[in-house]
Amino acid sequence: MTSVQMRTRPIPCSSEPLPVIGCGTYVGFDRAPGSAEFAQLPRVLAALFAVEGSVVDSSPMYGKAEAAVGHVLDEADTREEAFLATKVWTRGRDAGIAQMENSFELLRTDRIDLLQVHNLVDWRIHLATLRAWKAQERVRYIGVTHYTASAYGEVEQVLRSEALDFLQINYSVEERESAQRLLPLAAERGVAVLVNRPFGGGALLRRLRTRALPGWATEIGCTTWSQVLLKFTLGHPAVTCAIPGSGSPEHMAQNAHAGCGVIPDAQFWVDKMGVFDV
Repeated sequence: MTSVQMRTRPIPCSSEPLPVIGCGTYVGFDRAPGSAEFAQLPRVLAALFAVEGSVVDSSPMYGKAEAAVGHVLDEADTREEAFLATKVWTRGRDAGIAQMENSFELLRTDRIDLLQVHNLVDWRIHLATLRAWKAQERVRYIGVTHYTASAYGEVEQVLRSEALDFLQINYSVEERESAQRLLPLAAERGVAVLVNRPFGGGALLRRLRTRALPGWATEIGCTTWSQVLLKFTLGHPAVTCAIPGSGSPEHMAQNAHAGCGVIPDAQFWVDKMGVFDV
């Protein structure tokens, strides 16, 4: 076990500690078995687990990602190290049940830690199923997701009207709109927050990589711009865990270490925002 350990934050509804950086599997895990990219995936999850990270987030809309996650965890016998999250993304009760049953098979598990209604698609129907499965202990937590500001009005309505364990939403230096209403509402409602798109669309990170890090970055334990951006996201008190996507062991290791050591609060970033003006 490494001497470096990722920080955790409590899931509000249970007080279970959750490591603050996870692994998103969009694109990075949509790889064919036998390919060079697929061969890297065991090292990606090993980099996450090395600092006691655990959240691995997938979806049926991510191509081969669920199957890849299931394969890697099974082959390495590391299912117990993972907080396994996936989604339902279809319309209709029967279609939703069939899709979620398929996710159990692809992920090679009999219990999923978090099942989410992806982008609010047919959320009323699927939440009813998820609540029943939670009562049966097939799933431990339930939630909803989205990633675009145009949907925030509906997300807010669902947050106010439904009892949820998790909200997955976008929040980054580039995309800060969710901090206006959704993140405070999640905190008020006792809902854990997974942050997708912590690098925004990625363009800012690509621009920043051509610039030297500011001197204060080392003071908060950052050696890369990606770590700076992740620590910004974690600076919001409502955020429970950020899930940057990666199919690279090196990038996953860098991302995971952003969850270790100092995590500055929101006030720290107030006079630092100019550094992102590129």
